[in-house]
Formats: sequence, C-alpha cells, structure tokens
Amino acid sequence: PLPRVPALSAARVPLSAGWLPALQFVRRGSKAVTRHWKAMHFQRQKLMAVTEYLAPRPAVPPRCLARRRETLEEDNGYAQLLRRQVEEVFRDNRMIAVCQYNSMPGEDVVLMRHYLRKHNIEVKFVLNEIVRPVLSQSKYKNLLPLFVARNILLVSREAKAKEMLRVLKGVPQINLLGACIDDTILSKQGVENFAKLPLLETVQGQTVGALALLPSQTSSLLQRGPAHLTALLDQHIHRLQAGETGSPAEPAAAQSSGAH
Repeated sequence: PLPRVPALSAARVPLSAGWLPALQFVRRGSKAVTRHWKAMHFQRQKLMAVTEYLAPRPAVPPRCLARRRETLEEDNGYAQLLRRQVEEVFRDNRMIAVCQYNSMPGEDVVLMRHYLRKHNIEVKFVLNEIVRPVLSQSKYKNLLPLFVARNILLVSREAKAKEMLRVLKGVPQINLLGACIDDTILSKQGVENFAKLPLLETVQGQTVGALALLPSQTSSLLQRGPAHLTALLDQHIHRLQAGETGSPAEPAAAQSSGAH
C-alpha cells in the first residue's frame, strides 16, 4: 500500500494565484517497465546469418521463358444469346434511348410499357455486362459512359422522340441519359431539341415548295418580255387596220394593251 501524506493545514499553505489540492499522492518505487532493448550477442548474430534461408535460383531466367498464354473464359450460350439480341436491337431500330432505371412499383412499369407501346416504343431491360462488350466493338462505343448503373433501353423503329419525352415526363423514376437517333448520338438536351423539330414530311413539303417557287418565278420573268411584245404588235396591227378603214380602234384591244 502507498503511504499516505497528511493533509496540510490551511494556515500553513501560502496564498497563491492558483488553487492547489489539499491532498496529494506521491508514488514511490521502481517503474513497471523493466525490460529494455539489448543488442543480440555476436555469436548469435553469426548463427542467424549462417542459418538464413536462401531460395534456390531458377535454372533458366524468367525473361528467357516463353510467355504463358492467357486462357480466355468461354461464355455460356445464354450470354451469347443476350449479346446477339443487343446487336439486333441496335441494328434494326432507328431510335435507341438510354435511361437510368430507379426502383418503382410493378404496376407503374406495366402502365409505362402500355403507354410507350401505343407509340411503337419497346422497353428493353439489359445488363451492363452484356451491353458493354457489344458496344466496345461497334460504332456506338461513345455510349459506353452511359452504362454505369442500372439502365433500360427505349427502342423504336421510328424516330418518335416527342412521344417518348411526353410519356417519360410522367415517370420521374426513369431519367433519360442520352439516345442514338438515325446513327447520331445525342445528349438529353439534344433529344429535346430534336423533338421540337417538325415532321419530316412537313419539312420535305416546305423544301419542295421553296424549290418550285424559284423556277416558276424564272419562267414568268422569261415569258413577260415575249407577251409584252406580242401585245404591242397586236395593238399596232389594229391601228393600221383602223387607219385603212377610217374607223376607231376597238376598245378591247386598247384595254388589253394597257393591262400588259
């Protein structure tokens, strides 16, 4: 047991700026740590050096050996089938939209598919392990950064971006990341700009009308000179005939010449 130190009376303790406890414990005796580091004996050092294990050297250096051929793991038939289906999807459809899929009730998924199927848009659930090897060896490899999390594909044989955006507007769990329309990769903003464009038939009609307007104007300009000359000659003939017969010229001829 530690010896007790009697408490000092308050009269003997000088007043100071700080406060000191009235009872203090002083520990006396040896320290707990008694073992210190000691250098190994010289004889033991020699024994450890002699008995150290040395691995045998190979008979042929590793750089002189032929490289081992890496064995490629063969995919099973189901994975090959899925990859073939992905290739067909990218080959047979004009619009392929990549969307991020978040968890949603099954009823909402069925309802979304129903609304999209009305516009001939199909929903494809794909795995990144299947899509990424296919895209890395095709012309759509710039779409690889989009396949990170859980994704779905909205595919259609027609470019119906406006209808797709209208349906996705009511489904907040599906986020559009990008799309490939007519072999052109578009971002989300690019798809929205594409949806604002008029129909192809309307644009073709406007183009045909603009192209047909120029030839019609050119034709009217070319026919204006000969028509004016013909009107002047007709008026001159009528005047000559009126001078020979002594009768005034017909008013109809004058009106026609004035109109030209």
